[in-house]
Amino acid sequence: MAIMRSANPTLNPDTFTGVRDISAEPMTVQGTVNKTGVLLLLLFAAAAWTWSQAGAGEEVGPWVLIGALGGFVTALVTIFKKNWSPVTAPIYALLEGLLLGGISAMLDRQFHGIAIQAAGLTFGTLFCLLLAYSSGMIRVSDNFRLGVVAATGGIMLVYLASMILGLFGHTIPLIHDNGAIGIGFSLLVVGVAAMNLILDFDLIESAAQRGAPKYMEWYGGFALMVTLIWLYIEMLRLLSKMRSRR
Repeated sequence: MAIMRSANPTLNPDTFTGVRDISAEPMTVQGTVNKTGVLLLLLFAAAAWTWSQAGAGEEVGPWVLIGALGGFVTALVTIFKKNWSPVTAPIYALLEGLLLGGISAMLDRQFHGIAIQAAGLTFGTLFCLLLAYSSGMIRVSDNFRLGVVAATGGIMLVYLASMILGLFGHTIPLIHDNGAIGIGFSLLVVGVAAMNLILDFDLIESAAQRGAPKYMEWYGGFALMVTLIWLYIEMLRLLSKMRSRR
């Protein structure tokens, strides 16, 4: 049997290994969809609150920091304690909502309407890819998995190098600019992030078929949230580059 791969750090070939409990109710794809919907509602609620604070002239920087650090820690806990995901996944969604609401509000001041555009593109991409996957238009082969994982790993290395260089006052030239190369790089990253959604769908479907326990529905929803948040942030970057050229 082919080894399942995903570039999403929350989903990999070992994610569902050793979690099956034949005495427990198994997870379902529909249950995972429902849990993902709950997580998205929590994220929207927290983001709307941070957005309203920014609109009222309040300082949202501390909330953004709390969301970023708290979300990172909660994500790590969820990855290593999957059975805690019914509790930690909603907490993660709320914390990421604080982060995204603050970032979106700050960018929207500079580029009016950019948050709505990025959200529309993100969910439009999600629904189109979900439709294509469920209809069989996109098939997840071993080569497809390998290509997406390799591309995602390369992007993560570029971002890591950029962060390290930033500590010394340097940056990787061109990719963060609003020129053709910078926009092209952002388009590439958006495409790779979108392809990770396909791998997530495939792994969640496979886990349901293998009878993973019910709590893994929350974990599957959490994993999808990680990819969607990455895709949304990359959409914001792409749109900000394009709009700054005007």
